[in-house]
Amino acid sequence: MTDNSAVSVDQDAEQLKALGYVSHFDRTMTKWENFSLGFTYLSPVVGVYSLFAFALAAGGPPMFWWYLLVGIGQMFVCLVFCEVVSQFPISGGLYPWARRLVGKRWAWMAGWVYGWALLVSIAAVATGGAPFVAQLLGFAVTPANTTCIALAMIAFATVCNVSGTRLLSRVAMFGFVCELIGAIIVGGYLLLFARHHPFSVLFDTVGIRRSGSYLPAFLASALAAMFCYYGFEACGDVAEETPDASRMIPKAMRMTIYVGGAAAMLVCLALILAVPDMNAIISGKDTDPVATILRTAMGEVGFRAVLAVVLVSFISCALSMQAAASRLLFAYARDEMIVGSKLLSRISPRTHVPVAALLVAGLIPALIATCGLWLQNAVATIISFASVGIYMAFQMLVLGALIARAKGWIPTGPFKLERWGWPVNIIAFAYGVSAIFDMMWPRNPHDPWYSNYGMIVTALGVVALGTIYMLMAKPYEHGKAPAGDAHRLATAAMKA
Repeated sequence: MTDNSAVSVDQDAEQLKALGYVSHFDRTMTKWENFSLGFTYLSPVVGVYSLFAFALAAGGPPMFWWYLLVGIGQMFVCLVFCEVVSQFPISGGLYPWARRLVGKRWAWMAGWVYGWALLVSIAAVATGGAPFVAQLLGFAVTPANTTCIALAMIAFATVCNVSGTRLLSRVAMFGFVCELIGAIIVGGYLLLFARHHPFSVLFDTVGIRRSGSYLPAFLASALAAMFCYYGFEACGDVAEETPDASRMIPKAMRMTIYVGGAAAMLVCLALILAVPDMNAIISGKDTDPVATILRTAMGEVGFRAVLAVVLVSFISCALSMQAAASRLLFAYARDEMIVGSKLLSRISPRTHVPVAALLVAGLIPALIATCGLWLQNAVATIISFASVGIYMAFQMLVLGALIARAKGWIPTGPFKLERWGWPVNIIAFAYGVSAIFDMMWPRNPHDPWYSNYGMIVTALGVVALGTIYMLMAKPYEHGKAPAGDAHRLATAAMKA
């Protein structure tokens, strides 16, 4: 470690101590590695490939524009997060940040929703990646094979994570490089050599209508982009493992949106223009258009090469999500806000990571994935909570920032929006609420109930269970860590 790095780490330790904590993490994650963690969590390849068929069938080629619109909306949310983490660079993400902005109860519920959404997302990514792995290895895509592959992916991610921050950083960086190069090469090749449509097709609704209007179909197709544009918060989940976190993490968060969004738009655009038979996808005849496009354009050998990149993307995405979930559990436990706090808050003296929290963040997703052997529809309903749960938790933090501003909070970290704070915060909240409504409203009266109401049922279930537990067990009464002091800190700083 250089002298400058050592000074930075010492300053970080002093800053964290002033915020009421002492960290035992290994603070060795560089800005680029921190960004790679957020990028692989956002994972444009995972996001686009997973829901491309659904979005294109729902809204046709104009679904592409959602990657731009959602990216802009999420950037407003990201800017609010940047202000908060810049002042409170504490591991665990949404929970400790909401705790300082509003208070214990608000933070506990925000973390509860975010935590379950993360654990479900890990299962969703592993289960969603399993068919690609099966095709790569030549296995039949059956429930048994899919479940076994998903469990293997979760186990591999857990082993990598418990090995320490350095291995996590290197795997995240490797995943970022593979995914970005893969996106550029595949996207560029399809655009140059495999185009079947002009760019004007992006404005062609191909006759899709719902109740005589295209708008409901266009809104339904937004789900793919919304699934893609979160993950930037993971940069802050490992704040205590990144030197000069107050400055570096806001930069990494914004880079995640810029680079991840650009890569997702490139891949989505290339796939749309390379579709051989648009009507087959719209009608549901072609249920795996990504495989069709890649096989048609690149042949079997090229298709399998792309699948190898996709495999790396899914594994690194699961790895990053698990790291984020474990830091959230650790943050809860450090503040004595969860059952088993003594064990879950323990940092390994050898690897400097919360091993018990990581094991829990592997076990619960594995149990969810295993249920797919018997309850495929139930698992699909549970997994549908992944995206909306993240958005709900995000908006609890965005609303928390608005509440803190109304009480007099003025951000004092290195990253500040200054006079733009209020308008950015309000736009972020308006966007987030509208996005939640768009994700949750019933898509089609002819679809099964779990397709129409799965997100609503699971979201209400998670909130209801969390509320019951919070009222009965009162976990927010435990621990003595600071809470709801953002506006008081601002007042004290102004007086000083």
